[in-house]
This record gives sequence, C-alpha cells and structure tokens, in this order.
Amino acid sequence: MRIDIITVLPELLKSPFEASILKRAIEANLVEVHFHNLRDYTTDNYKTVDDYQFGGGAGMVMLIEPIDKCITKLQSERDYDDIIYMTPDGERLKQGTANQLSLKENLIILCGHYKGVDQRVRDKFITKEISIGDYVLSGGELGAAVLCDAVIRLIPGVLGNETSALTDSFQDNLLAPPIYTRPRSYQGMDVPEILFSGNFPEIEKWREEQAYLRTKERRPDLLDD
Repeated sequence: MRIDIITVLPELLKSPFEASILKRAIEANLVEVHFHNLRDYTTDNYKTVDDYQFGGGAGMVMLIEPIDKCITKLQSERDYDDIIYMTPDGERLKQGTANQLSLKENLIILCGHYKGVDQRVRDKFITKEISIGDYVLSGGELGAAVLCDAVIRLIPGVLGNETSALTDSFQDNLLAPPIYTRPRSYQGMDVPEILFSGNFPEIEKWREEQAYLRTKERRPDLLDD
C-alpha cells in the first residue's frame, strides 16, 4: 500500500510514523507513506495556500490551484483508489471504513486547514470525506494520522498476530470483552475461572457474552446497527 498525504504542516505529521507499529510497517516495506507540502505547489514568493472567502465571513479558505497541481501530479504517476479529505463534516470514521481502506493499493489523504478547502476541490477530486469525531481541530493532520494508524495496522504482516485485529472492538459492532494477564490474583481481584478451564468453545462463548453486555452498557447505539 502507498499513502500520499497532502498537508501544509508535514512536520506535524511525521512523528507518528517514526515509532512503534507504523515505523515497523514502513521499514518492512508493507506500506509507503509520503508527505507532500502544499506550499511547494504555489507560484508566489509568499507560498500562499489560502485566501479570504467570497461573500465575506470569518476564516481563510485553502486555494484550489496548489491542491489541483499536487493531486494532478500524483495522479500522473499512478492510479489512486480513493482521494480522501479529512473534514469535520465528513463520514464518521468507523472500523468498517478502516477495513475497506486497508484493502486498497494507493490512497491520497488531503488535510484540511483554516476554514477548509475551496468547494471545487471537493467536487473535482475527492472520492471520500472522513471525520474522526464531532469536533473541530486546527487542521486535518492529526485526523490523517489517526486514519493511517487505523488502516495500516490491518495490513497483513503489520501486527505480530494476524488474528489480533479481528478481535478488536467494533469489528462485529461490539466492544471488546474484558481481558486479563498475570498474576491470577491481585489484591483480592481474581481472574474469572472460565479462562483457566481449557474449554475454548466455552471461553469464546463467555467472551461473546461479555462483549455483548459491555456494548449494551456502554455503546447501545452499536447494537442498533
């Protein structure tokens, strides 16, 4: 998989990809992540990427021209499965979306900034708009990092245990069940006996029941889906 991220703040984005699972995935050539500074596609001495919005109103708007030049250049080099715009009014990021995107080969992620991008960018280029929550950030960079983490960890070979991601929260519209490790007893708190039974069908049944109960208590909206 290759991910190209278009941003005005590439330095803000790079650190998550220089540690932990994302770094290992890149070093193992399981994924390529490239950062493109939008200011490199401007033509004026000030490297301007934004301007006042027509019709008045507070907040600057990202210009269409540098975005057009950057995306057009990338598209001339390869075909992209999706061009994603990170925006608060996009589709809420869910596990199913991450699952789908993990199967793609080439993605572009455009990070919004200021008041957002000229609507013509969205009309001409964008195939998917994603939000990581019902709140507004200073830019789309942190959202892009969250999206990349959610997608890259699903690529075969990235996680040490291939089945680990399949048992994560939200994979079946359920939260993950309680999990335990050593010691078996700690300050009067004991691990449920079922987990030591060796009866794996019963253990899986217990986990499914616990996952359902936890979801019903904490996120009943997921059960409606």
